[in-house]
Amino acid sequence: MAVKSNINIDQGTDFRVTVNVTDANNSPIVLTGYTGKSQFRKHYTSSSAYAFDVSLANGAVTLFLSSNTSNSINPGRYVYDCELTSTTGVKSRIVEGIVTVSPQVTK
Repeated sequence: MAVKSNINIDQGTDFRVTVNVTDANNSPIVLTGYTGKSQFRKHYTSSSAYAFDVSLANGAVTLFLSSNTSNSINPGRYVYDCELTSTTGVKSRIVEGIVTVSPQVTK
């Protein structure tokens, strides 16, 4: 089951957040060979989506969005999740929630 975590992105800035991934014993999960994918959309059925860059290290998943990308996103609320795929093809959703993009004043 995915952890619920809401995030805030300031339009026009670089955004980065790291999620720690642990097993039932609270030990970091070895993510060697895993791949990650993360997107956010206005609502679950939206056809257009924005993608986070996902990087993996043992026990940590980092989501990144460049300032160029965040600058092009309309302010508002969105939904997101992040899924990992294991070396055997098993998919797991590790985190999900609301993204709030706040408007940029300085241009």
